[in-house]
Amino acid sequence: MKTKLFLTSLFFIVLFTSSAQWIQTNGPYGGTVNSMIVVGSNIYAGTYGNGVFLSTNSGSSWTAVNNGLPMYTSATSFANNGSNIFVGTDGNGVFLSTNNGSSWSAVNSGLTDLKITSLAISGSNIFASTWGSGVFLSTNNGVTWIATGLTNINVYSLAITASSIFAGTVTGMYLSTDNGITWAAVNNGLTTTSVFSIAINGVNIFAGTNGGGVFLSTDNGGSWSSINSGLMSFDIYSLAISGSNIFAGTSAGVFLSTNNGSSWGAVNLGISSTAIYSLAISGINVFAGTLGAGIFSSVNSGTSWFAVNTGLINTIVTSLAIDGTDIYAGTIGNNGASWPAINSGLPTSYYINTTSIAISGTNTFAGTSGLGVLLSTNNGSTWLPVNIGLTSSYVNTLAISGTNIFAGGYGVFLSTNNGSSWTPVNNGLTGMDVYSLAISGTDIFAGTSGGVFLSTDNGSNWSSVSNGLTGGSAIMSLAINGTNIFAGAVGGSMFLSTNNGFSWTLLNTPPYNYMWSILADGSNIFAGTDVGVIISTDNGSTWAFKNEGLTNKNILSLATDGQNLYAATWGSGVWSRPAIEMTGIRESFRNSNFTIVPNPFSNHTIITFNEEQKNSTIKLIDILGKEIKAITFTGNQLKIEKEEMTEGLYFIQVIDEKKIVATQKIIIK
Repeated sequence: MKTKLFLTSLFFIVLFTSSAQWIQTNGPYGGTVNSMIVVGSNIYAGTYGNGVFLSTNSGSSWTAVNNGLPMYTSATSFANNGSNIFVGTDGNGVFLSTNNGSSWSAVNSGLTDLKITSLAISGSNIFASTWGSGVFLSTNNGVTWIATGLTNINVYSLAITASSIFAGTVTGMYLSTDNGITWAAVNNGLTTTSVFSIAINGVNIFAGTNGGGVFLSTDNGGSWSSINSGLMSFDIYSLAISGSNIFAGTSAGVFLSTNNGSSWGAVNLGISSTAIYSLAISGINVFAGTLGAGIFSSVNSGTSWFAVNTGLINTIVTSLAIDGTDIYAGTIGNNGASWPAINSGLPTSYYINTTSIAISGTNTFAGTSGLGVLLSTNNGSTWLPVNIGLTSSYVNTLAISGTNIFAGGYGVFLSTNNGSSWTPVNNGLTGMDVYSLAISGTDIFAGTSGGVFLSTDNGSNWSSVSNGLTGGSAIMSLAINGTNIFAGAVGGSMFLSTNNGFSWTLLNTPPYNYMWSILADGSNIFAGTDVGVIISTDNGSTWAFKNEGLTNKNILSLATDGQNLYAATWGSGVWSRPAIEMTGIRESFRNSNFTIVPNPFSNHTIITFNEEQKNSTIKLIDILGKEIKAITFTGNQLKIEKEEMTEGLYFIQVIDEKKIVATQKIIIK
């Protein structure tokens, strides 16, 4: 099966699944990498929300090593002391591994602040900086911690040389020469007080700052001088040194100095993300961890870079759409690997992501958070903005009805000419933050910050249809199934309307906080929430979790190709699961009195009954339980044509005059 991925980008992959649980697809690779460390031949990467990954082959492939780490761990920093590897996390404290990351254990006794920003080791002393409570010290391998003399302050970074410990904070640089007992501000010459990163090379101490660029001290912090010639960004997230080469990771990519910082040059060829959060060096290999695009490697001092993300499934996927055999996935960031990118014209900034996808014929529309709507007419090979008249560049949702394209962001906009121009259609719409759109015939429903609104005249006028909606009524998701309308609200409420939105009934769903997406097909309703996938097979009356195999349960979008259900996650890429396993449709031969030949078939097949049927009901059902057609039949043989059905698995269900049911599968090839 062909699949394509937006991130603000698009990718391609082949997927086949047959397991009875969720399976992580092989992509999209990449995501945000906060920190890295090289220990011998092992490279550890700390991600945003997806824990730690390990490479043992210079980044050629990566494996998640999260046993013992909490779900959704953001790994902010590393330090090692012999066979002991420490990882600092954002909110869960410090963890220790003594077996190359195979397992981790929390070492937080005495830590009163679990938001760890940096780690540094000197001999048997381990220092941990926090966001709010200063610096802590452990002298027994992390078994216990005590506060140092630097308290009640937000600390970004730590570095140690000889007996000097430097701490970069929101109020400048601090120095301790007595193992953290006392600290002194050392800011003479610093023109900015936020110190993001520190690197030390002999007597040279480099400080990367927020907005002030790089500063150099040659007298142990006594004074600092600005060394920014050639830098195009003064936000310095990371620093790394290899011999005479100094690398600076900035908000505008990687910069290199070969003369102790006197001048800098951009070295970004091949890097698709401009924000470089972390740097690490192993021999001739320089690794750059990015915001959204994973890890890049250079073997020629930054002259050129190539992505090394295979296995690094760490991507936030925000939207899914399926068109025939093509699966599109919109993500945050700019990455890829085994989902080859088809991104020409799409934005590369992590902060502008693809929020929604809609397809009409050969036209694919992408709604973005900052660049409005983009259009591809060639399966994603190239993209062009189509924003004339679109006064909101933030598009949360797209919906298409015939030649009408609706875009919801701050209000609703309508295009009748394939996106060439847009007109606001907001009369009566008081909830202007529009999160979701759904269309049924001539009725258009908008899920907004103020409940649900209905337009029956192509968006010219809207009326509130929120009677019965409770709990704040911010509607994040909508789905329509026949006369049933489902609405997912912020705060853990799902509602059903059976009368075109004029009244709503609260459904008894499992507890959740956010329902990001709803997929309705036949009597089966799937919902993606912040605690996993829930399913109802009786039109919303009862619900059950279907999370087996999922290691990331924050589900932002759902889609189906009729055979498999696909789930987009916050940080773990796309997962798939056979729909038949979830819906519970099974063959039943016990009462079967017919044969189906040929099976599989490509054009038609013949059902032959052992006994003549009298007014039996023959149903053709897809894998999701949706009834394709129903026939009242009398006789011994029935010909079933392929007609408009696509390739895949279906079921023939026979209900005879005695109400005896038999079910057999058929395969269209």
